[in-house]
Amino acid sequence: MEWRDEGTVILSRPYGETSAIIEVLTADHGRHAGVVRGGASRKVAGTLQPGSQVAVAWRARLDDQLGSFTVEPLASRAGLLADRLALAGLNAICAMLHLALPERQPHPELYRQTQALLAALARDVDWPAAYLRWEMILLEELGFGLDLSRCAVTGQREDLAYVSPKSGRAVSRQGAGDWAARLFPLPLGLQGQGPMSGAELQQGFAITGHFLARELAVLRRGLVLPEARARLIDLLARGER
Repeated sequence: MEWRDEGTVILSRPYGETSAIIEVLTADHGRHAGVVRGGASRKVAGTLQPGSQVAVAWRARLDDQLGSFTVEPLASRAGLLADRLALAGLNAICAMLHLALPERQPHPELYRQTQALLAALARDVDWPAAYLRWEMILLEELGFGLDLSRCAVTGQREDLAYVSPKSGRAVSRQGAGDWAARLFPLPLGLQGQGPMSGAELQQGFAITGHFLARELAVLRRGLVLPEARARLIDLLARGER
């Protein structure tokens, strides 16, 4: 069994004395793991850092085996190491992909959006808003997309102010009524493409975090959200930019 693809390293850990096991989010083969022989050497280890863009060839005797990778570097994101917040963003992206995605299932749209987000970490000061919207895309890939297009109660598209913690659907002020205190506030920027204030980001993370935790508890046998995500949100809450 053999294939070739391109992807982003999202996890790397030692394997034996000289090798490493890596996970790569690939364009056509999803989240896929394999052994890199000699991956513990100084020459190769830098290529296997999370965030690195690589060309990989995977080979195994049987399809259900771990298999082995040969890896060629395409692009390094080592420049993010000097930016504390961007590095936290990179770590959160990799941790979420490792935890949330089933192995060996392609997610071409998520792959495309992930590449755009990784590029934004290095050049776009407003990437935290893009990261929040990326979490919404991740929810869709898990089978639970938020519906923020119209009120779940009245059907109207105007004055949407809340999100139901049960259905993930938007609710207008009129539709919320006396139940408003039990709903998530809907930040205005969550549906748009521009920057979001710190308060809006925190409101948005409360929404996506609630549904991601709920879906992962069901789909991934009770796993909780990774600490890397919590660290990113904490840095943003403290105003780091």
